[in-house]
Amino acid sequence: MYANGQIVCILPRTFDVRFFTARQDRTSLPIFARSPIVREVAMQDKATARRIMLLQGMPLFAGLPEKDLETIVLDLRLKEYGRDEVIFRQGDESREVCFVLKGKVRIFTTSPSGNETSIAIFSTNDVIGELAAVDHAPRSATAKAISAVSLLSMSHERFVYHLETLPRFAMAFIRLLSGKVRWTAAYAESIAQFDAAGRLLHIILLNNDQYGRELEAGKRYVVDLGLNQTDLASMIGARREWVNRILSDWKRRDLLEFNNGEITILDLPRVVAERDSRIEANRSDTGW
Repeated sequence: MYANGQIVCILPRTFDVRFFTARQDRTSLPIFARSPIVREVAMQDKATARRIMLLQGMPLFAGLPEKDLETIVLDLRLKEYGRDEVIFRQGDESREVCFVLKGKVRIFTTSPSGNETSIAIFSTNDVIGELAAVDHAPRSATAKAISAVSLLSMSHERFVYHLETLPRFAMAFIRLLSGKVRWTAAYAESIAQFDAAGRLLHIILLNNDQYGRELEAGKRYVVDLGLNQTDLASMIGARREWVNRILSDWKRRDLLEFNNGEITILDLPRVVAERDSRIEANRSDTGW
């Protein structure tokens, strides 16, 4: 094509302009390699490659062919939220699926009387709102940023389109749903089997399995949920004052420590044993 008094060539996406930029003397480069249009194409390819690398780090997208990711990445939009900013509210119309790039998101419901019940914490690489893309139901819970959060969003229409046209993506989505169903079943187990202390320990252990960072193999772990004691209380149907007392007791017994939203498990086998002992405590409470 003719541009700025020069004949330039638009290169295919696979063209590597670096081959022509190895030498510092730009006047030695071919005219088409010096073209602003070609440089823009190369920059776009670099940005796409960088975004594909980010997707490959997410379980939902890991293992997908690059050609599939090249299609998916075009439909993603970056959104950022500050601490305590609401991402969507319970009852809102569902329009998009969100993929967490960084930060933590609390999912909770609000009763007619205004009481909040925390359901889950989502962090880096997690997916939020995928069920609504399938059943088109309103948001069943509120999502709020616990910290600064960066999300990638995709419209429901495009998400479903990719499920229908990319079989490997559809299978990855099924695996994602299976994992969430298992987590939900484990969460429900804590409500059915344990007393309040057992429920809290069970939830801590579930999140340690998913987000915990090992300090000492098989013993010490850090789980940074970013939750305060009120949030923890809302997850198990207890009062904040009770949570404060039980956390102090566990610290005194060298089971775990709670500090500014970060839980340090000091002795994992003992924490598991304490959790399991609460099954019997729950049964004795009912007289069964």
